[in-house]
Amino acid sequence: MSNYLEKGLNDEQVIQNREKFGRNELTPPAKTPLWKQFLEKFSDPIIRILLIAWILSIGVATYQVYTGEEGANAFFEPAGILVAIILATGIGFAFEVSANRKFDILNQIGDEAPVKVVRNHHIIEIPKRDVVVGDVILLNTGDEIPADGTLLESVSLQVNESSLTGEPMANKFADTAKNDPRATYPSNMVLNGCTVIEGHGVMEVNQVGDATEYGKVYKGAQIENDIKTPLNIQLEKLAHLVTIISYTIATLIIVIRCISFFSGDHATDWISIGQYILNTIMIAVTIIVVAVPEGLPMSVTLSLAMSMKRMLAANNLVRKMHACETMGATSVICTDKTGTLTQNQMQIEDTHFFALSNQTLGSNKEIDTLISESIALNTTANLNMGENGRTTVIGNPTEGALLLWLTRQGIQYEALRHSIPIIEQLTFSTERKYMATAIKSPTLGKRILYVKGAPEILLKICNKIRVQEGTTDIAPYIADIENELLGYQNRALRTLALAYVEIDNTGCFADGRLRPDIRLTLLGITAIADPVRLDVPEAIQSCLNAGIKVKIITGDTQATAREIGRQIGLWQPEDTDANITTGEKVAAMSDEELTIRVQDLKIIARARPLDKERLVKALQRNGEVVAVTGDGTNDAPALNAAQVGLSMGDGTTVAKEASAITILDNSFTSINKAVLWGRSLYRNIQRFIVFQMTINVAACLIVLLGAVLGTESPLTVTQMLWVNLIMDTFAALALASLPPDPNVMREKPRSLSAHIITPGMGCVILTTGLLFVALLFGLLQYFNYNDITTFAQIEWQHIFDYYFQFDGNGVLSQYELSLFFTIFVMLQFWNMFNAKAFATGKSAFASINKSNGFIGVGALIIVGQILIVTFGGEMFSVTRLSFDDWWQLILSTSVVLIVGETIRLINRLRA
Repeated sequence: MSNYLEKGLNDEQVIQNREKFGRNELTPPAKTPLWKQFLEKFSDPIIRILLIAWILSIGVATYQVYTGEEGANAFFEPAGILVAIILATGIGFAFEVSANRKFDILNQIGDEAPVKVVRNHHIIEIPKRDVVVGDVILLNTGDEIPADGTLLESVSLQVNESSLTGEPMANKFADTAKNDPRATYPSNMVLNGCTVIEGHGVMEVNQVGDATEYGKVYKGAQIENDIKTPLNIQLEKLAHLVTIISYTIATLIIVIRCISFFSGDHATDWISIGQYILNTIMIAVTIIVVAVPEGLPMSVTLSLAMSMKRMLAANNLVRKMHACETMGATSVICTDKTGTLTQNQMQIEDTHFFALSNQTLGSNKEIDTLISESIALNTTANLNMGENGRTTVIGNPTEGALLLWLTRQGIQYEALRHSIPIIEQLTFSTERKYMATAIKSPTLGKRILYVKGAPEILLKICNKIRVQEGTTDIAPYIADIENELLGYQNRALRTLALAYVEIDNTGCFADGRLRPDIRLTLLGITAIADPVRLDVPEAIQSCLNAGIKVKIITGDTQATAREIGRQIGLWQPEDTDANITTGEKVAAMSDEELTIRVQDLKIIARARPLDKERLVKALQRNGEVVAVTGDGTNDAPALNAAQVGLSMGDGTTVAKEASAITILDNSFTSINKAVLWGRSLYRNIQRFIVFQMTINVAACLIVLLGAVLGTESPLTVTQMLWVNLIMDTFAALALASLPPDPNVMREKPRSLSAHIITPGMGCVILTTGLLFVALLFGLLQYFNYNDITTFAQIEWQHIFDYYFQFDGNGVLSQYELSLFFTIFVMLQFWNMFNAKAFATGKSAFASINKSNGFIGVGALIIVGQILIVTFGGEMFSVTRLSFDDWWQLILSTSVVLIVGETIRLINRLRA
């Protein structure tokens, strides 16, 4: 070590290197100010069209007040639209701010960890952030590596690189001749953020802060992702459609009214012409305002907000609101292996102790003692029970797997350690590939040397084997043992052999190895793996059934990745080399070649961080909606590049910063739930659009008919505000409260090019809207020619008798207008039940017992309508209705639901 005391920096060199290469700190991402986060909500396409409608409605109101047509109440409509905008943006903003605060609490970290460094010919401790390029750092078991550097010395050094490469146990050597060409990074290079799990070494720092591999990934994860979400794309199409239709109808009104004016007997002076044209323009603008679905942004926001809340209860912390829905559009999930598909904790997969028939302790005291002492004492690892109840391994994960197995057998390894002194010990080294410990066993009353290590090494120094009948010569068993080891190797399992020998008082070791004359008795073989999470195979199958392709992108070897793919049901017997590749081969491909090849790939092994990002972008070029799961720093660029990044709750800070959703319980099943919620949310938004656009079609056509016939609209501004803002908000809550439908997981992911309004939806909207308009227009004409004072007076069989008569006085009583307004609202109310059942093929009352929110909100709409008609008076241009009017009106309008139920029943019978 004295050589490195001479090599360390002095104070002046530290200052120079810090000025030249910077501090050992990561540049934090710039926090978006709250005001800017709020303004980002106005980028929603429907909000934009609503803003235009708001400006136009201010113009109309100003004109009406200026000409004396209306009083100050003309500004109710622009005020209502403004409230709709503020609520829609405000609710989304509040929920995202709340989620980010929860995330910040989850993600608190610091850079104060002490580091042993050589300065001024002395070993001192400094905070991690004070490390500079050129520093010589001492590494010991359990240390986190503070920067990137080159090894100057290594002794049995093993590093956990799973956070950066996916490799939980990488062997490291100062000697470049021992470099493993298959390793993701050179074997003499150690990386910031990784942990020493075995041995010790000395490193010289080459890179600090942002220049480290960890820093590059962290910086790459902050690059703004400009990929639009599927819902945004589809809402933009809807906004475009609404704009075209509303402007077309508005233009039609101007043309028809101008033709009517100039072809009729009207005043021809410029003042009369100008006033008529101005009035016509105002009517056209009103059409544009009415056509805008004011309730849609609120509906989408409420649906997303409620999904955020429910997904949090299902262990999905959503930071970006639109990620709720985007999960439902996901067509490809790119997943890391370590910690996502696997438990990130080595465990015993299989044991073959030759003296045990059932491979469990308790049947033979001598064998139990040999196995227990061998595992508990011949190790440097420890187990730690965390606050969350999860046991973690401190030290070598392979040795930890043996301790976990022993603990599950009911043996307390710590008690054995405290009661049995160690005589001498030879720690594990990558050169020897074995560890040996000599003890005096109080149970057996003998001195025993326990050895564990690579089977191919121990088999060479074993001459006996302990079987059920006793100790015998090993030669007849060698072939079977080698075949068994080959089977484990084909399953990508790590193997350890355990052996022992009775010893005398003579020392067991010479020159850092076992004495050449020592021969051992083979006790057994263990197969060790990082096991697949129990819920993963079923979750993967659920994704595949839902038409979602799953791809494993890992830093591990091809053999290990393929075996994990086989265990989770992804890798099938018919799969070939065309379905698997390595990061090295990916790096050699052009973007065009990768875009073609990526569709067939199921597994990408030995992938580096930027390989994962390229793969995600290649998939996106193919029109895929990509979700990426991961827990390591190496996953961050891909998490950020994907439409949805899913980090694990115990993942690294960089991974969580780059993600849109954090899976708090690390369960792949929670990802399935996120897809289920996302698809159900999209379906609920479609249902609301069916409901909302039916109202808008009816309202637009009524205004259009009034403009063509030269009559006033029977619905006032305040009444339309109730329908388009308050009632729509209630409907949005009702539809958003519907439980998720498991059937959506049997459907294929929707196309990015698909319109949010499907042909089936369009047919329902237009048909229902036109039928409503036909009924309402007939009702208006009927009121025009009949003096109605009670609902019972209406003779429905004569409702269309006055359809084409236009010689009435056109004046309706306050009572008739109140009836018309209430009938209009109740038609929409019952149609909300039809919207609930849309695309399910089931009755609107199916699972109604699970839809308490829907029932409650429906009741609120009826109560709200009763209160408005009863107490709204002049503000809403209404007068009270009698109790008989109410029950008869509600019952009569329910024909909308009855017809809908009949159609659904017929369709079910046909199917």
